Amino acid sequence: MILDDILSRTAERVESIPRARGEYSRGTCRSLEASIRDVKYSPSPRHAIIAELKFSSPSRGSIRPYSDPRGLALEFVQNGCIALSVHTEPHYFHGSPEDLHAVREAVAVPVLRKDFIIDDRQLEESLDMGADAVLLISGVLKEKLPSFVERCAELGIEPLVEVRDRKDTEIALQSGARIIGINNRDLTTLQVSLRPTIRLGEMIRRSGRLVVSESGILWPYDVRLLKDYCDAYLIGTSLMRSPSPAKALEGFVFG
Repeated sequence: MILDDILSRTAERVESIPRARGEYSRGTCRSLEASIRDVKYSPSPRHAIIAELKFSSPSRGSIRPYSDPRGLALEFVQNGCIALSVHTEPHYFHGSPEDLHAVREAVAVPVLRKDFIIDDRQLEESLDMGADAVLLISGVLKEKLPSFVERCAELGIEPLVEVRDRKDTEIALQSGARIIGINNRDLTTLQVSLRPTIRLGEMIRRSGRLVVSESGILWPYDVRLLKDYCDAYLIGTSLMRSPSPAKALEGFVFG
């Protein structure tokens, strides 16, 4: 399966990351949670969009010819995103730490590191890259998830915990994560449906956590369809495939 291949490649990358010695922190991170709540409780008719810079993926292949991530990030912020997501997985998503660092230096909104985190050294590495938040996949980390969430708290970096089904969700809720992302893409088959957000979102929100719907959001109509089940939306492919990504983003923010 493609997920197994990605995790195998990730394990190889992890081997090159040195272990930190002593205290390790970078100071205050920009808060993804606060950015989502600012929009959620704002009277303005605006949707909380996390715009993702992603040039390739296993399901789509090449999405957009590589171009200046800094320039794209600035355009996304100018057109209303509340945060940015940057892929750093190099083999299947053609991402890099340099892209994330360039984006973080260019913008004032929170920046999420999107990758496959399997070792706590990657959390410290994420701070070095400049990430304010990091994706943790419940279905990958399983029973190790709570310790990763705890380590994020120690480092001062926010975890966005991704779930796909009820079992993942129970683990995520027990971990104490405050932001839970629902992946509408099945990582084993790569098939997409918005039903996971509809099925799981209300239950997660009742627990007082913030919900981010991820993947498969193609049109502003999808945002309106999901608004009763989530608090924010992570959108990548439909933006990056557009002839004008920033203009497409504006439609999701205000559509």
